[in-house]
Amino acid sequence: MFPGESIIFTCSVSVSSGWEYLWYRGDQDINTPNTDTYNIPSIRLEDKGQYHCKARRGQLVTDASDSTTLEVSQIPVPAMTERPRWQQVFPTESVSFSCAMERDSSNWIYTWYKDGEQVQADGSVSFDANGAKLSISSASANHKGQYKCSVQLQNRAVRSQSSSELSLTVHGEKPTLTLTKDPDYQVMFPGESVTFSCAISVSSDWQYLWYKDGIEISGSSDKLLVKISATADGGSYTCKARRGPNPSFTTDSSKAIQLQVRGEKPTLTLTKDPDYQVMFPGESVTFSCAISVSSEWQYLWYKDGSVLSESSDKLLVKISATADGGLYTCKARRGPSPGFTTDSSKAIQLQVRGEKPTLTLTKDPEYQVMFPGESVTFSCAISVSSEWQYLWYKDGIEIPGSSDKHLVKISATADGGSYTCKAKRGANPGFTTDSSKAIQLQVRENKPTPSITRQPDAKKLYMGEPVSFECKVEISSGWSYEWYKNGTSILNNQSLNMNNLSWSNSGTYKCVAKRKKTNFTTNFSEERTLPLSEIPVPTLKPVTKWMDVFPTENATMTCGMEQDSTDWTYAWYRDGNKVQDYYSKNDRNFSITSASASDRGRYSCSGKLKSRKVYSKESAELVLVVYGEKPKVTLVQNPKHDLMHSEDSVSFNCHVNVSTGWEYLWYKDDRQLDSSGSDHNISSVVTTNSGSYTCKVKRGMHMVFYSDLSNNVKLKVVERPKASIVLLTGWSEVFSTDSLVLKCEVMESTDMWNYTWSKEGEKIESAYSERHIVTPQNDPDQSMYTCHGIRNERPLYSKTSDSFKTKNLLLKRRVLLSISGCIFFGIIAVLIGCVALRIFRRPAAADDRAEEVNLFPTMAQLKITDAPCPLVDYITDASLNAPVKEEEENGTVCNETTPLPITKQEDQAATNDSQETTETNGGLLSFQK
Repeated sequence: MFPGESIIFTCSVSVSSGWEYLWYRGDQDINTPNTDTYNIPSIRLEDKGQYHCKARRGQLVTDASDSTTLEVSQIPVPAMTERPRWQQVFPTESVSFSCAMERDSSNWIYTWYKDGEQVQADGSVSFDANGAKLSISSASANHKGQYKCSVQLQNRAVRSQSSSELSLTVHGEKPTLTLTKDPDYQVMFPGESVTFSCAISVSSDWQYLWYKDGIEISGSSDKLLVKISATADGGSYTCKARRGPNPSFTTDSSKAIQLQVRGEKPTLTLTKDPDYQVMFPGESVTFSCAISVSSEWQYLWYKDGSVLSESSDKLLVKISATADGGLYTCKARRGPSPGFTTDSSKAIQLQVRGEKPTLTLTKDPEYQVMFPGESVTFSCAISVSSEWQYLWYKDGIEIPGSSDKHLVKISATADGGSYTCKAKRGANPGFTTDSSKAIQLQVRENKPTPSITRQPDAKKLYMGEPVSFECKVEISSGWSYEWYKNGTSILNNQSLNMNNLSWSNSGTYKCVAKRKKTNFTTNFSEERTLPLSEIPVPTLKPVTKWMDVFPTENATMTCGMEQDSTDWTYAWYRDGNKVQDYYSKNDRNFSITSASASDRGRYSCSGKLKSRKVYSKESAELVLVVYGEKPKVTLVQNPKHDLMHSEDSVSFNCHVNVSTGWEYLWYKDDRQLDSSGSDHNISSVVTTNSGSYTCKVKRGMHMVFYSDLSNNVKLKVVERPKASIVLLTGWSEVFSTDSLVLKCEVMESTDMWNYTWSKEGEKIESAYSERHIVTPQNDPDQSMYTCHGIRNERPLYSKTSDSFKTKNLLLKRRVLLSISGCIFFGIIAVLIGCVALRIFRRPAAADDRAEEVNLFPTMAQLKITDAPCPLVDYITDASLNAPVKEEEENGTVCNETTPLPITKQEDQAATNDSQETTETNGGLLSFQK
C-alpha cells in the first residue's frame, strides 16, 4: 500500500454472536471501538506491521487470529531511459524512451509528455502494450524536444511524480568520415602492419564498415589493423559508419587510401671488426648492420635474443666481462614503435673468456723432485691459438731469450726454483697475458733409497697364503723398479707377488728404482726376509664341564690357536657340515643355548686369519651328546636302618646316573637343606632329624637345568637309652663293710645289656659286669665313675651314665661309724649313771622332791622336740669339708635328712645274695654279702 490509501480489516467468529472485538498491531493493543472491522482511511508509513484480532464475550476471550502483514511504501518515481542513448540523432534514425518502475509495472498506467504536453500516438510515434515504452521509428526535426513520463496505479487514486526529462536533438545532415593510415609509408613489406583510422564528425556509438577495393572486409571499430603478409594485402581502402538497430543508420563512404605492398622484406648484413674468434676483457669490437634498401632505418641490436640497444649507426662493444660474449644479431625498423621490423640478420658469435687467456706451464718429465745429471723441458701453452711470444721467469726474474720451450739441464741444486711464463701478442704495448701458474723444480743432492713394504706385514707368514712386496721411492715419481732375490735380478715391476707361498720362496729380497726418461738410478733398498711357518691347527676344548647335556641345557666349546690366538677367527662344523662361518660374533666360542636332539654330533672348528686369507685345517672333533630324557636321581641311605638312635651316624648319597658337573639340592620334608655335595652326612642324629629326605641336581649358570626329585627316603630317630649308676651298699651296713657296690643299668629298656665302666674318663678294662665294687684298696682317692651299656644288636650301646663320685660318701660312712660308737657308749654311760644315782642318792621329802627327769622319752615325745639330730649335726659339720650337696656329688637322691635304714636279723636272713633291698622313699640300696 502507499500513503493516502485506505484499508479495512474484518474479524469474524465462526460460532454464535454477541462478541466484542479487540485489535492489535504487533504486540500493541489498538484503541478502537470493539467492532468487527478496523478502518484506516489514510495510510501512513507508521501504519505498517502485523495485524491480528481477538473476540471477547463476558469473561471469555478467544485465541488470537492469524496475522496479516501490511506493507507501506513511498510512491516510486519512474526512471526514464533512452535507447539508444545518443546526444545527436540524424533524420530517419529510430529512437525509443522507456519509463520504468521499481515494482511490477503491470498495475501502472503510463502517461508521456514532450515539452510539457501529453504525447499521443501517430504514424511515427507508438507505445507498447502497457504504455511503458515510447518509440520513434524515423526521427525528424519535429521530434526534437524534452521528454518525460508519469504513472498511476490502475483502479487506485495513486499517482507518481514525473520522471526526469531527457532531451532529443535531431541534426539536419549526415555526418562526414575522414580516413587515415599509420604509418603513412608509400611502400610497405610483408610482415609490416598498417592501421587505418576512420574518424566521424559526430561522436557516438558508431559501428564501422571497412572496404578493400569496394568489397566489405571484417572490422567494426574505428581502426583497422592490416598485417601485411603478401602483396595481395595492397589495395584501395575505404570506410563507413553505422548505428542503431535494423533498419540502421549508415553514413556515406569515406575517401579511399591506397596501400602499396612489395613482395619481400629487405635483407640485412652483419659484420664485426676485428673479426677475432675469441676476445678477452679489455678488448673492443665494432658491429656493423647494412640493409639492402636505403631508408631512414633505426637499428635494433640483440645479444642472445634480447634487445641490447637501438641506434642509427654501428654498435661498439667494449668487452669488460664474459657477460659481453654471446650471439649478436641486428634488425632494422622504421616508423614508431613497434613499427616495421625486418627479419634478423645472421648471427655473429662473440666469444669472450672471463679472464685473460690462461697459460699452462708443463714440464717433461713431470717429476716433482729431480737430481743432478737429469734434464727437464718446460712448455708454455696458451688456451687461444695465436702468434704469441713467450717470456720465461725463474723465481720472478726474467730469463733472457724467448721461445715456446725452455730446456734446463740440472747440474746442481741451484737449478731448482719456481718457473713461470707469460704470452704476448701484437705490437707494443700489445696484449700480454697474466703469468702462468708456477711449477716448482725441486733438486736434491743425494740419491734416494727405495723402501720395501710387504703385505701382509705380519710376524709370521704361512704356507700357501699370498704375499706381495712393493718397492717405492717416496720422493717424486716416474720410477720403474727392479727386484733381486738373493742378489739375482728376478723381475722388473713395482710389485712382487707370490700367490702361494712355499719353502722355495725363502730368501732375501731387495729392489732398485730407475727413471727411463733421465736414465737415473737410485740406491738399493734394504733386504727383507720371508718369515715362513706352517699353518697351525686349532685346539678345540669344552668350556662347560660336560659335553653330555640334556634338552634346554647350554653347552659351550672354545676354539683357539696356541700362539697369536687374537689374530684368528673361527668357523664351526657339526658332523662335517659348517654351522657357523668366519667373522661371526664371538666366533672363538660356540654356544648352544638350549640343546635339542638336533644339536648332538661331532663338532670341530677351523681357523682363519682375520685380515688374511689363511685357513687352517679342522681341529680334532669333540662329541656333544644330547640325552633324550632327564637324568635319574637315586637317593641311598647308609646304613639302611628303618630306625635310628640318637648319636648314631647316618649318610645319604644322591646319585645321578649320567654326566657330571652337578650341584646337589637336599630337601627334608619338602624344605631345602643347607647342604651341598652328593652326600649328606649326619654324624650324630637327634630326634629332630626324623623326616622324609629327597634330593635333586642342577647345573648351569644362566639357564639352570634341574632334574626331577629323587626317591623318598624316610628317617626315624628315637632317643638312645641312657645308663644310670645306683648304689647297692646301704647305710645300715656301715658297721659291717667298708666298700661300695655300684650297679649300672639301662633305664627304660627291656633289652639284654653288657656294661663297661670308666673311672675318671678312662675305661676300666676288668670291669664288664653290671656291678662294680669300690674299696679303699682299688680306689684310695675315691674317683668319679661312669658306665654305659653295650650289646650285639642295635642299639649297640647306650648313653653314658651321669658321673658318680665316691670321695665324700666313704668319708661320711667312716664318720657315721665313729659317731654311732660314741652315741652307743654314751647311752651306756648315762644308764649306768642313772642307776648309780638312784642307788646312792639320799631320799628327800615329798615336798622337796624335784620333778623327775624322764630319761627315756617316748617316740611321740621325741617327735615334738625341735632339737637337731646330733648325728646329723656331726655329719654335716664343716670339718667334713663337704660343701657340695650329696645329690650333686654321687648322683643319688640320698641326703642328710634321710633316715638310716635298720635291718633286722630276720630281715637279713630272708634276703639271699642276689636279692636287692630298696628303700620305698628312694634311699640307699644295699645287699647282704
